[in-house]
Amino acid sequence: MEAVTFGVLGAVTARRGPDALALKGPRHRAVLARLILARRRVVPVARLVEDLWDAPPPRAVGAVRTFVGDLRRALEPDRPPRAPARLLVTEGPGYALRAAPDTVDAWRFEAAVAEADRLPAAQAPERLRAALGEWRGPAYAEFGAADWARGERSRLTELRLRAVERRAELLVELGRAAEAVPDLDAHLTEHPWREESWRLLALALYRTGRQADALAVLRRARALLAGRLGIDPGPRLRRLEAGILAQDPDLDPPGEPADAAARLWARATEAYDRTVAAGSRARLESTVGLLRSLAVTGGGGLEAAREHRMTAVQAAEETGDAELTARVIGAYDVPANWTRSDDPALARRLVDAAERTLAALPEGPGTEAARCRLLATVALESRGVRSPRGPRAAAEAEGIARRLDDPALLAFALNGVFMQSCTRAGLAPRRDSVGAELVALGARHGLVNYEVLGRLIRLQARSARADFTASDEHAAAVDRLAERHERPLVAVFTAWYLALRRAATAGPSAGSHDRAEAAYRSAAARLDGAGMPGLERGLLPLALLGLRLAHGRPPEVDPGADWGPYRPWAEPFALLAEGRGTEARSALRALAEPPPDLLYEALCCAEAALALALDDRPALRRTHDRLLPASGELAGAGSGLLTFGPVDGWLGAIRRALEADPGPV
Repeated sequence: MEAVTFGVLGAVTARRGPDALALKGPRHRAVLARLILARRRVVPVARLVEDLWDAPPPRAVGAVRTFVGDLRRALEPDRPPRAPARLLVTEGPGYALRAAPDTVDAWRFEAAVAEADRLPAAQAPERLRAALGEWRGPAYAEFGAADWARGERSRLTELRLRAVERRAELLVELGRAAEAVPDLDAHLTEHPWREESWRLLALALYRTGRQADALAVLRRARALLAGRLGIDPGPRLRRLEAGILAQDPDLDPPGEPADAAARLWARATEAYDRTVAAGSRARLESTVGLLRSLAVTGGGGLEAAREHRMTAVQAAEETGDAELTARVIGAYDVPANWTRSDDPALARRLVDAAERTLAALPEGPGTEAARCRLLATVALESRGVRSPRGPRAAAEAEGIARRLDDPALLAFALNGVFMQSCTRAGLAPRRDSVGAELVALGARHGLVNYEVLGRLIRLQARSARADFTASDEHAAAVDRLAERHERPLVAVFTAWYLALRRAATAGPSAGSHDRAEAAYRSAAARLDGAGMPGLERGLLPLALLGLRLAHGRPPEVDPGADWGPYRPWAEPFALLAEGRGTEARSALRALAEPPPDLLYEALCCAEAALALALDDRPALRRTHDRLLPASGELAGAGSGLLTFGPVDGWLGAIRRALEADPGPV
C-alpha cells in the first residue's frame, strides 16, 4: 500500500497516492496538524485539549481520543483490530505522528532549501523552484488564528520568502536576470516591505538593459517604505541606486543569456512591465495572459509558462479573493492536444487550487463563466487520471458554456471534454465530433488556437478508423494554419502522423519495416526541445514495439531504453526474452488497467501480446473485453502517433487462443 503523505503548506491534507483521505471535521484536522507540527514528538492529551478549545467541554479528553481513533482509521484502514498503530501512535501521556521525513510537504521544503545551499550555484535555482512548488497556500491555512500554529506559520513563511529571494539572487548572479523579474514582481506585490527583494528586482532590471525601470523600482521602494513604515531605504538600496546612476561596471551582467527561452522571457517581461502597473491585481491576470502567449510558442516558451503559472495562482490565492483567483486560474486557456500531463505534480496542485476556488466562489449568475473555466481547468489538468471527477467537471463546464452561449468559453470547455474522452476503448467517434465542433467554432469566431486543436483531434480520430484520406486533409489544413499563425508545435504532431501513416500502410517486407522505423525515429527527433515531456518520454520505444508486433515480429524490447510511463508494459517482454517466464507472468498479472489517454488501446494490445505469449487466459479475457468496443479501429492510431495494427486482428488472436484446448493443468 502506498505511503500516506501530508500537506500543511496550504490547507491541511492527507493523501494516499493521488487520493485525498477523508479527515472528517475541523477538529480532526486540527489534531493532525498539531501532531505534524510536533515533528514526530509526543503531544500530551492535555496539551491537545488546551490547543483545541478555548474553554474545553467536560468530555474533551474523550473527544480527543475519538478524533485520534477516526484519524487512525483513515490513515491505516487495513490495520487489523487491536493491532498497534504504526503511524499515529500512543506513547506515554499522548500521541505522536511517526511520519517519514519525505511524507510531509513542509519537511520536504525545508530539506530542499537546505540542500540548495549545498549545491553548485548553477543547480540551486531549480532545486529552490521545486521546493517552492510545494506551497499551495499559506502554511496551516485554516488554523491562521490558532495560537499553537502562529509561530510555525511565521517561521515557514519567512523561510519561503528567503527562498524566493535566494533563487532570484542566484539567477541574477548566473546571468539569468530576466527569469527573476516576474517572480520578484509578484513577490513584492504581496510583500512590499522586503528591501532585499526591491534591491534584487532593480538589479535584475538593470542587468537586462532596463536602467529607467530599475530606477523607477527604487523610487517605488523608497515611497512605500516611507509611506508604510516611516523609514528610509537601507544602505544596500542606496548604494545600488548610486551605482545605477553612475553606470558602475560592477553592476554589469556576467554574460548575456544564451538560452532562447531566457531571451524570449526577457522580451516578454519587458512588454509586460511597460503595460501593467506594478503592484496592481491586474498584474496577476496579465501575467497569465503573457504565459498563455508564451505557451503556444512551444519549446522554452512552453516550459517557461509551465514554470511560472503556479506562482501566479499562488499569489492570487494569497489575496483571499476567490473571484480574482478564478480569473487567474481560468485565464490560462491554452489548448491541449495530448492526454498525458507534462508535469503531473503541477497538474495535481492546479486541480487542488481550482477545487478550493470553486468551493470559495460565490454562487450566482455573475460567477457562472468563472465557474465554467475552473471546471474546465479541473477536466484538463485531470487528464490521464482515472477518476470520476474529471468527466463530471468536463460535462458540467460544457453545460454552463452552452447555457451562456459564449464561443470562447465553449471551446475551452470542449477541450476539457476531449481530455476526458479516453475512459475506455472505442471513443474515437466521440472525439471526432468534439474536434468538428472546435473547428467550426474556431473558424467562425477567429479562435485560431482552437481551430488548430480541432483539426489535430479530427486527424487523430479519423486515423483510428484508418480513414487516412480525411486525416491527410486535416494534416494539410493544420499545417497551413500553423504556418500562417506561427504555431511551431503543430509540426511535431503532423510529423508523427506521417510516421504513423507509413507504419499503418507498410507491407510485410523488411524494407517497408525499416522505412517505417526510420520515419518514427525522424519524428522523435522533433520532440527534442519541444517542451512536452509528457508526450516525449517512452513514445519512440513504444512506437517501435507496436511496429514489430503489428508486423508479427518478435518484440525485441530494450530494457535500457527510456520507456517512461510505459515501462510496466515493456518489462514483461524483456523478462520473457530472458527465459524468466514465471516473473513475466507475475509482471503481467500486476499490470494495472492502462490510463485513460489516447494510448489506451495500444497498451491493451501490448498486454494482449504478453497474454498470448504466456497463454494467460484471465489476461486474455480481460484484454478482449477492453478492446472489443474498438473493433474496426487501428489500435493506438487514435493518438495520431503510432499503431499496434488492427484491433480486429488482436481480437481474433485472443478468441482463437481462448477456444484452443488449454491442455492439462
